[in-house]
Amino acid sequence: MFERRRAHIGVGATIAAGAMIIAGVTGPAQAAIPVDSQALRDAVSAEGIIEHLEAFQAIAEANANNRAAGTSGHVASAEYVESQLQAAGYDTWRQEFSYDKTIVDTAVLAQTAPGDVTYEYGVDYIEMDFASEDDVTAAVTAVDINLEGDRASTSGCEDEDFAAFPSGNIALIQRGTCTFREKAENALQAGATGVIIFNQGNVSETEDREGLLFGTLDPPIFPLPVVGATFALGAELAAIEGLTMRLAFEAHTETVNTFNVLADSEGRTDRTVVVGGHLDSVLEGPGINDNGSGTAAILETAIQMAELGIEPVNRVRFAFWSGEEDGLIGSDYYVAQLTKKEIKDHAVNLNFDMVGSPNAVRFVYDGDGDAFGTKGPTGSSVVEEVFVEYFASQGLASEPTAFDGRSDYFGFIENGIPAGGLFSGAEDIKSAEQAAIYGGTAGAPYDPCYHQACDDITNIDPVVLEQMADAIAHATLTFAMTSSAIPGTGKGKAVGTTDLQFKGNKALK
Repeated sequence: MFERRRAHIGVGATIAAGAMIIAGVTGPAQAAIPVDSQALRDAVSAEGIIEHLEAFQAIAEANANNRAAGTSGHVASAEYVESQLQAAGYDTWRQEFSYDKTIVDTAVLAQTAPGDVTYEYGVDYIEMDFASEDDVTAAVTAVDINLEGDRASTSGCEDEDFAAFPSGNIALIQRGTCTFREKAENALQAGATGVIIFNQGNVSETEDREGLLFGTLDPPIFPLPVVGATFALGAELAAIEGLTMRLAFEAHTETVNTFNVLADSEGRTDRTVVVGGHLDSVLEGPGINDNGSGTAAILETAIQMAELGIEPVNRVRFAFWSGEEDGLIGSDYYVAQLTKKEIKDHAVNLNFDMVGSPNAVRFVYDGDGDAFGTKGPTGSSVVEEVFVEYFASQGLASEPTAFDGRSDYFGFIENGIPAGGLFSGAEDIKSAEQAAIYGGTAGAPYDPCYHQACDDITNIDPVVLEQMADAIAHATLTFAMTSSAIPGTGKGKAVGTTDLQFKGNKALK
């Protein structure tokens, strides 16, 4: 799942199986003919999916422990998917594309006085999107920080915070209240030569406010080097008298040549159902949960549909995207190549990105926007309802998650194509209430190995994987077999998504 910290890259009726489909172009949802997905759900098993995950693990181990876009590990993963689909009777094809990727060559955050301490990149600190390259050594001045009590912070949000700021210093700023860009802009106006923004350290049941702060300054490129840091590092630095630090970043761009893998079922091409997830991992690890779990579940669903001789009414296009971890590149490219008519011929996009998290919640994308205020194009509420009704029919709890632009549905909803899907959680923190409902550990991340080397074959909950895969199979069959098109395709942007492109869930406060 894309973190939105690499954005500087250029380029119904309740039944046993639960389904409700919109029958007309306008008006409320109306019950359609129920889809019996039992046979497909029985065929799509965690055991079969884990066989694919074991193949992905072996591929990563043979290819520098990753399956990142543009690498031999991604190519081998794609070849595996293609061979499995072709053996099941599908014709596959590759959609090739290229993009430029920023590679960090130098990253330094270190004390030069009074001590000599070098901090670890990617653990203690990381560059913010749209910050500049530079090499600065200067005294560090804390700006209106609050390390006590509830740690409520407006640090760096007001001009008066910098009233006594020494021009030429590096500003040490705490997260809270205003955007990272606003904090950095205020520091720039005060004469800062660099900025360190550390996590707030306040209590949150749903988000890590202590750990490494990933963030974006949003376009255009900001003229200073700016890093996000952990709360612990910020508090440590704030306590050091006479602190001088070196802050340095240097990077270059490389062209990534890669491709999406696509395969179609039979069925009406004017009601195409795209069932997709990203096949690439981050460079840091094999990506077995993110997103081997989603793509393996999609792959097994495609194979079992063919094995069962299912003949969909609507064409199902199984999509295995590349370049997601570098900025949703592959799925955005796919949508960008569609004509206006082809966009209208896309009935829905189902997106599955991380569905086996070891400390999981069964999240469903908030298609109607009633939970988070950002709804998808008309028809997205139906997708949400299909998943919610399905889980309810199985006696399983679920809850909404925001359309925050962090995964491959983004290009679809930006072009008016209804979308939805499932997500079992990434780096955010499981609340006590969620632990009481779903089990697992409160106060810990949904996936403690998110974007790390330990996201391997041991980082999967097979029970959750089975539950989510059954829902994937059910929804895929529901939209493949209904004779009613979801309305709203080709109607323009999703309501409330205009500002998502460079924000995501880490960019604001």
